[in-house]
Amino acid sequence: MSENAFHFKQFVILQDKCAMKVGTDAVLLGSWIQSDHEKTLLDIGTGTGVIAIMMAQKSSAEIVAIDLDENAYQQATENVKSSPWSSRIKVLHASFQQFYAANSDTFDLIVSNPPYFIDASKPLAEARIKARHTNNNLTFDELIAGVCKLLSPDGRFCLILPHKEGLIFKDKAIAMGLYCQEMMKVKTKVDKVEKRLMMQFSFKPGPMIEKELIVQENDLGYSLDYIEFTKDYYLGLKRNHLNKAL
Repeated sequence: MSENAFHFKQFVILQDKCAMKVGTDAVLLGSWIQSDHEKTLLDIGTGTGVIAIMMAQKSSAEIVAIDLDENAYQQATENVKSSPWSSRIKVLHASFQQFYAANSDTFDLIVSNPPYFIDASKPLAEARIKARHTNNNLTFDELIAGVCKLLSPDGRFCLILPHKEGLIFKDKAIAMGLYCQEMMKVKTKVDKVEKRLMMQFSFKPGPMIEKELIVQENDLGYSLDYIEFTKDYYLGLKRNHLNKAL
């Protein structure tokens, strides 16, 4: 498989123009989110368009995918056009701040694999800095404020973050009126700490459902749970493959 293309079961993602390539985080989030007869969906920071296309595969929603980066916008547009669901996905070149300031329409489901490294050492490439760090493009407060404006009253907001940043985001979201309904804790191995948190928010307060996903079983390769989790998307994933992406 070329580094410039990532092949899924029903579509191909080209990634030669994007600083951020297809990664485990995006595939985890796209696999985890359940379709619940949503009519409208917004993907914030779409990158290659992979999550928007994954959601199109599992739903009948009309999807809007936005990205600030010109190269990402072009790449996502290219990938959407070649996908089987191009008629239901619209790609826009805009920052999320611009988008929610100019729009009054609401969405039944909002998804994001957002910029997240608050304190981490920054990568050298400028494009990767913009894609991965909250202080360059989109702060958590701005993301939550925009979601609160654009999410329908009964809608859901789903995202993936590293463990530390996820807990910070959850507290900020609750303070601004978004409540965490579900949390999936992702570990690389059973004896490791959580590497990622996938969270689902809504405007309705209530008890939070917590679950756990183990990606890899010791040195055996991918866990059976992870293979089942991603089976609708990954092409030829086998138990003896090792995961080094998280």
